[in-house]
Amino acid sequence: MRLFLIIIGMMFLMTNCESGHQSTKPISNNNPNEHKVVVQEVKQANEYTYLRVKEDDKEKWLAVETMEAKPGETYYYEGGFEMKNFKSKELNRKFESVIFLDKITAEPNSTMVNPHISGGSMIKVEKSEVKVEMAKGGITIAELFANKMNYKGKTVKVRGQVVKFTPSVMGKNWFHLQDGTDFKGKFDLTVSSDADVKVGDVVTVEGKIILNKDLGFGYVYEVLMENAVTN
Repeated sequence: MRLFLIIIGMMFLMTNCESGHQSTKPISNNNPNEHKVVVQEVKQANEYTYLRVKEDDKEKWLAVETMEAKPGETYYYEGGFEMKNFKSKELNRKFESVIFLDKITAEPNSTMVNPHISGGSMIKVEKSEVKVEMAKGGITIAELFANKMNYKGKTVKVRGQVVKFTPSVMGKNWFHLQDGTDFKGKFDLTVSSDADVKVGDVVTVEGKIILNKDLGFGYVYEVLMENAVTN
């Protein structure tokens, strides 16, 4: 997947980084959490477009999934996940602060949807048409969600297809797995790992299960597999 978020970035989240809070300045009585910014500079990378923007008299850097943008254009966004001391390997540059967004729009008061949080307060992940055979000695995603308390703090094995991928967030790669199973609308597992995968890969992951992981900014994971290894 292309980010976080996180998520998300995804998100999710990046090397030697920590989350921080940015000020929220209302621009309309209807949506006090919406930011209005004007683009000052654009830098393109494979996964992200980096925008140096100005909000009133304050400048900041935003990162969004690859898009076309030009200096002078006005955009609106909500939320985001701020990463401090973030280094972009592609740009060979270290940013003092970057706010990773799931969505940015040219019109105000847009409905913001975060596609990088599985089971989180902001998430609406689409269900993909996949069907993956369960790993030997493993469990399905449906079983994991159905019996999450039994797996809390334990290491489990899950096999699924990568449907989203966000690299290098908080020192880890973050991806979403689906295997075609579903428990009461829960069908997507978020994984943090050092593994480098791509959307469409079918992988077996093994990692520790964490429940109700709160990364701030509304990034809450009902079920998260941390530090997973793939095979």
